[in-house]
Formats: sequence, structure tokens, C-alpha cells
Amino acid sequence: MSDRFGASGIRAMWMRGGTSKGGYFLAEDLPANPEDRDAVLLRVMGSPDKRQIDGMGGADPLTSKVAVVKKSERPGVDVDYLFLQVFVDQAIVTDAQNCGNILAGVGPFAIERGLVEAREGETPVRIFMENTGQLAIATIQTPGSRVTYDGAARIDGSPGTSAPIAIVFEDTAGSTCGALLPSGNPVDVIDGVPATLIDNGMPCVILKASDFGITGQEPPAELEANDELRRRVEAIRLKAGPMMNLGDVTEKSVPKMTLVSAPESGCVSTRTFIPHRCHAAIGVLGAVSVGTACLLPEGPAREVAHVPSGNPKTLSIEHPTGEFSVVATLNDSGELTSSGVLRTARKLFDGFVFV
Repeated sequence: MSDRFGASGIRAMWMRGGTSKGGYFLAEDLPANPEDRDAVLLRVMGSPDKRQIDGMGGADPLTSKVAVVKKSERPGVDVDYLFLQVFVDQAIVTDAQNCGNILAGVGPFAIERGLVEAREGETPVRIFMENTGQLAIATIQTPGSRVTYDGAARIDGSPGTSAPIAIVFEDTAGSTCGALLPSGNPVDVIDGVPATLIDNGMPCVILKASDFGITGQEPPAELEANDELRRRVEAIRLKAGPMMNLGDVTEKSVPKMTLVSAPESGCVSTRTFIPHRCHAAIGVLGAVSVGTACLLPEGPAREVAHVPSGNPKTLSIEHPTGEFSVVATLNDSGELTSSGVLRTARKLFDGFVFV
């Protein structure tokens, strides 16, 4: 590995994106070889170590994430974005999934790094998500042609308020697994448990919480301490992987495992394992996939969901720290045509990180 990636430091920006936090890098500032790049990022985050004490990671999968961004050469696209999940306690860096929360910071980062020229008022940034081949359009607030992070938008799972970032997704169905329902069925039975295997931007396995003897309202720490629950969920995940065209998922962070139950006031309540720890919130594209499962004619989600009338539909996906609203637009046949979300981001630091 070149000395360029050693003692002199690597330019990086740390940002909160949605309900996640991570490092944002220009592709040109990291090694081009994936193995060398991953070795650098493990050092940057301090993995493997459950405390990540010797790096920038926050000892949680939600704070051990990376965005690699470059100016796009694709027609009609501003930037390409590669998401990398750095495992906390294992020497693994994976691009097997996308991250819609870290995506929220890509637009501001691209403008700040000069990859996209800011407009007066608002600046749309067209982002190609390399992990899944999807396109997202993020609208960034740019008064005076400069990025602002201050605003009145609030999202559950992050304190305070920030400038709103509206994100619309295109062509999300089957982006990782090849089809919205990769097994071809709205319901499959795995280990005696009905499940919906779905990919509308994030591969997810949707299961009914009551099928595991729980209410689905338990706090994440309680579910993580339930060894029998985790064993059963992981056994189903390993069998679902090949059924979703994901192959052996033993060392992958997908599919996400989401246990659903009746909502308190929204569309559906969720508890999500990623892949073994229970998420304190829910990911952007995970929420889109769960919301889509609620619209299917049958399945665990449809059985417990309260689906609103009208079109488009605002689906409130409840999670342990609040709710996540997904706006779903359907065609005349009742099929999902587009989905959008509201996120926020905040720049935390800009400088050099050392390996």
C-alpha cells in the first residue's frame, strides 16, 4: 500500500446521515484496490474490536459505515455512491447492501467537495447507488448557493432539527435480488414460520413477531438478550439467503430480518435484526421494503398492518425510537411506481483521518 494512505492521513468528512453516522470519502482519496481499501477502512474504524477504541467507529453497526463518492460518468447522473458496511467486531467490509441513511449525506458531501455545483435555494443531486444499480434524487437546501444543515425538519431516531432532504427512489424493485419477490411468492414457509422475502431497495425477510412468542413491542436490548429468538431468526436468515438469490449469507449483513406487529398508531410496528443485532430504528430502504410488504395482497406484514386509503399513501413504519414515513405512489393496477422519504444530515467534521 502506498505511503499516500499512511502517516500523511486521508481526507474525510464525518457526517450523520439520517439515523446513521459514518465517514464520507472521495474515491480518489482511497486505494483503488478493494483489498487495500478495506484494510484502510478497518484501521480507520478500529475494527475488529467491539469498542472500536482504536478508530473512528462508534461500537455500533449504525456508526461504522462508509460512503465512497465520485463524479459520475453516467448520462444524467451527478455522482456515483458506494456504500460500505464495516463490521464492528469482525475484520469484514462488505458492499452487499445499500444504505439509505448514509445516502442522505451524499448530496451535501458532493456539493461541499465540488462534484456538484450548488444552485440558489435548492440543488437536486442525482445519485447512482453502485451497490444496487439504483438512482436516487436528493434535493439539498442551498440558500445563497451554499449547503445549509440548519432547518426545522425532524426525524425520529435523531435529536433536534435540521434542513430537510427529500429523496425519491427510482427502479428499486429487485435491485439486489433480481425481483421484488425473489422466490416468486408473497409468502414462503421457512422452519414452519410464514415469511415474505422481499427486495424493494433492501433485501428483507418479513416475519410476524407473534410467531416467535413475542409481542413485537419489546425494546431492542431485550430481544438481543433472547438467545432462542436470535437462534431461530438466524436459522431462517441462512435459509432465506439462497431463496433470495443472495447465496450463502453467513458473513453478509443481508437480508435484514424484520419482525412485524400491529402498530400503535401508524401502518405497522417493526423490530429489525441487522443481521444479528436489533436495530434501534429502521433503515431507509428497509422501511421502503417493509412498507411495500404491507401493500401485498397477503403475508405477515399485510396481516397486521393498518394500510391507509388514497393514493399516494403515507405509510408510517414504527420502530423502537419512533416512526419512519414512506410515501408510496401506486398505478391503476395497484402496483408501486415510486417511493420517497424525508431525511436529514449534519456535517460533524472535515479533515484528515489517520491509519
